Amino acid sequence: MKNIVKMSCAVVLAGFCVLGAVAQAPATLHVDATKPLHPVSPMLYGLMTEEINHSYDGGLYAQMISNHVFRTNWAGVESWGLVRNGNAKVSADVDKTTGPSAALPTSLKLVVSDASAGNEAGLSNPGYWGMAVRGHTKYAGSFYAKVDGDMGTMTARLVSDTTGAVLAQATIALNAGAWSQYNYTLETGAVASVSAANHLELTVTHAGTVWLQLVTLFPPTYHDRANGNRIDLMEMMAAMHPHFLRLPGGNYLEGDTLNDWYNWPKTIGPLVDRPGHMAPWTYWSTDGLGLLEFLEWTEDLKIEPVLAVYAGYALKHDVVKPGKDLEPYVQAAVDEVEYVTGDVTTKWGAERAKDGHLAPFPLTYVEIGNEDWFDKSGSYDARFAQIATALKKKYPQLKLITTTPIKVSGEAAPDVLDDHYYKSPAAMFDLVHRYDDAPRGKEKIFVGEWATRSGSPTPNFGDALGDAAWMTGLERNSDLIVMASYAPLFVNVNPGAMQWPTDLIGYDAAKAYGSPSYYAQSLFAAHIGDEVVASDVSGAQDRFFTSATVSEKEHMLHLKLVNASNHAQVLTMTLAGVKAGAAKMWALHAGSFAATNSITQPEAIKPRESTMQVNAAAMRHTVPAYTIEVIDVPVK
Repeated sequence: MKNIVKMSCAVVLAGFCVLGAVAQAPATLHVDATKPLHPVSPMLYGLMTEEINHSYDGGLYAQMISNHVFRTNWAGVESWGLVRNGNAKVSADVDKTTGPSAALPTSLKLVVSDASAGNEAGLSNPGYWGMAVRGHTKYAGSFYAKVDGDMGTMTARLVSDTTGAVLAQATIALNAGAWSQYNYTLETGAVASVSAANHLELTVTHAGTVWLQLVTLFPPTYHDRANGNRIDLMEMMAAMHPHFLRLPGGNYLEGDTLNDWYNWPKTIGPLVDRPGHMAPWTYWSTDGLGLLEFLEWTEDLKIEPVLAVYAGYALKHDVVKPGKDLEPYVQAAVDEVEYVTGDVTTKWGAERAKDGHLAPFPLTYVEIGNEDWFDKSGSYDARFAQIATALKKKYPQLKLITTTPIKVSGEAAPDVLDDHYYKSPAAMFDLVHRYDDAPRGKEKIFVGEWATRSGSPTPNFGDALGDAAWMTGLERNSDLIVMASYAPLFVNVNPGAMQWPTDLIGYDAAKAYGSPSYYAQSLFAAHIGDEVVASDVSGAQDRFFTSATVSEKEHMLHLKLVNASNHAQVLTMTLAGVKAGAAKMWALHAGSFAATNSITQPEAIKPRESTMQVNAAAMRHTVPAYTIEVIDVPVK
């Protein structure tokens, strides 16, 4: 390489001191904003989640009570402890003979033999690794109870773990007799700071016996939905500018055994009628976040659902035989689409209306199964065809997604193939051009799960560089790739909560943060046009990647530059069809692949906004080492 000159930290580019930068013969980048190559898929960037890493229970689903249905393990009733203040005497055990519903036929029997004012007896719950308490906030709670005798009242309290101070309390009158639902509200006053080190107590001051089930406590939720989602996590997803949500998730759809599949009718209706089910990632799913809540999630973010229907395969390799054995699951898939899209004159559309949502939801794409390349029985082609034929017969407008290449033709043939990629940064850089020369046939591509993985619990900056490099390929090939979604989206960062690193957004009970990859994806999705335009780069180092799209509506060229090298990349840029003048630039930068964000340092790496001067003639621009740039240039 000619003209190599060592440079010092006096070189400052885009606000960053470029340590060890090397001046070099510039690479050449030419972009012609007047030459569109093909449209960008309008649904390119979206979301994929499943119940993993406590993504729902203990995560997005705002319910604060852990094990609110009193399930047991070898050590007893999970997450619940006895309160015995003063000389109170109380015992508790699961009663398998009585519960408030057929779905919840058991309960916790609380026998209080001695209690009085100052000697309260009852239960405590620590939440999912704590309960976030904020000042001047209302928390809505409820429980089901059956009461034997006159027990007077029950008191619900939010209590500080560290000081024992009562942060909010409410008194609920208990009525002797059969199962009833009780509601209460806890309202806090001023608090010094937001903390998760709090718990809930339910106590009484009279002797007697009370059976409890389905204890809930909710903070304010996104769009004030009852049984809703955490505000901060919904806002973070909205900032990613998604166009779809793949639901209910990947392995979560299948379950470990045939008994554990996502049996959607058991996830709708009142909470008391939802039994929950075993999720594949080692813990119980309450199904408080059920099918309707998924759909309302898409409605709140103004995006479309991409519905995955169960196709008869379980993760431990049990398979439902195509034909008669599969028929109940085929009907379940057809009925599920009717619940999503049917009007109130249909059976399942009427059921959705009964559940509180009169209007149908939009639905374009339905995926049949998940990762069926793991099925070694060879049955997926037939299973797919049987379900696809039934769906197409009733809903011919649907576009169907296969989870692995299959040989199915005719009306049951798939419209889209779902590809999944989990790679190290080095492997992801090597994969960037995967689709550049792929055949453009009838079948499109949905990259339903992808991630660059090396950081834990969330991506480091090397992962963000891999993700950004990969996204330049997604954009460049968005005539073939109709949708793409990173996975997993969420992780509760408390010890014991995570089953899978690397995950895009981290949180605990009180706060959340975006990883470097989160910011990269948010920038890419916020700055993407309608058309991919002609561009060419030559002479660049190996780990330099670009994408160029134009938005006709915004009259803007969106230029993405990713330098994953430890050397700055000098460019001679020619941008045809742009307006000379100021352009906006957002940059993500770190000093190494290992640099990252965390729950204690949530914004160590975040985008920096600046401006740069551009013109249509050749101009010099340098992308610092380990830097992602998104540049918006007005076009003529």
